Amino acid sequence: MGSGSGGTYMNRVKAREASGVIVVGAGLIGLACAWELAGTGAKVTVVEREEPGCGATRVAAGMLAPIGELDFGEPELLELNLRSRRLYPDFVATLEAATGLDTGYRHTGALHVALDRDEAGELRRIMELQHSYGLDPKWLGPMAARELEAGISPSLAGAVLVEEDAVVDPRALTAALRAGLEDRGVRIVTGEVTGLVRDPAGKVTGTETTRGRFDADLVVAAPGAFAGIANWLPDEIRPPVRPVKGQTVELRGDVDEPVCERILGSERVYIAPRPDGRVILGATSEEMGFDTRVTGGGVHELLREAYRLLPDVAEMEFVGAIAGLRPGTPDNLPLIGPTAIEGLILATGHYRNGILLAPLTAKAVGELAVGGEPEWLLASSPARFEHQEAR
Repeated sequence: MGSGSGGTYMNRVKAREASGVIVVGAGLIGLACAWELAGTGAKVTVVEREEPGCGATRVAAGMLAPIGELDFGEPELLELNLRSRRLYPDFVATLEAATGLDTGYRHTGALHVALDRDEAGELRRIMELQHSYGLDPKWLGPMAARELEAGISPSLAGAVLVEEDAVVDPRALTAALRAGLEDRGVRIVTGEVTGLVRDPAGKVTGTETTRGRFDADLVVAAPGAFAGIANWLPDEIRPPVRPVKGQTVELRGDVDEPVCERILGSERVYIAPRPDGRVILGATSEEMGFDTRVTGGGVHELLREAYRLLPDVAEMEFVGAIAGLRPGTPDNLPLIGPTAIEGLILATGHYRNGILLAPLTAKAVGELAVGGEPEWLLASSPARFEHQEAR
């Protein structure tokens, strides 16, 4: 999909060396952008109304599985996801080396399981779609699948192995980014943005907040699921982002005898392993506005489907459940790029792929900030939705 307005997309926004940049929002996307920008010598301030990483980031399982998320009619999203997965090893290695903190990144691979014949037919259809994009997932029969993951249901009908997929712990990654940002001199301010400051020509020169005014040459808006109701963004560029509720469950097992080595997925649930023996079960997808209640029905659904896939979860300790809001867009593509207002970049609308797309979004914002025009970002241009409301 094109940008819808080449002139808008080509509107360059430059952050000169040591100049000021304000990042609005301290979810993983905002923090990653701040990390990238600070690494280029920019003076960066992050404004967050709550605790950094307290939104969708803390709820996410951290799967880096672009092939598993592939759907028909979304080749642009697949390309972005694959690009970002390729960036992840260097992204986390640089951060871990700088901070000495483990991000929980592990190259585990993923096993997508069909639990009956109908699911097997659908899984084969999706595998054929993956092959059509030049990807190389592998079909496994029940015996071969259980040789890799002995704990999965013995009644499975088949599975698809994706060896390239990985997992990261979003909370650990957030902690590492916060430590790295402190080392790079980035200030994180707790406050709420109330408006943009603009010069007579309309260029953004800073933000008004509940903590006062902050001047900058560039503002990066990364407000996540709240982008669609961010009244400080002018109507003409406020994106059609809506909240999509997701609930996840955390279970704890034996670190020396993990219930699974890989990401496991079925039609209705995924199981993401942690290095310490925990697993994250996810995730519901609910159009419930800004409701973040954990519900009995949501938890029951995840536990039921996880048990169908991996019966050993029944013996694991229940740690807790949590709900958060993903920033959804009408076409499931993120909004990354310049807006019609000079000096303002959007980085939001990542829906189910915020953790996966963090390195790519940060790289894109870093390039845009110095006048770059990455062609691979065109499908994510905010220009395609300017003047539209969330739906």
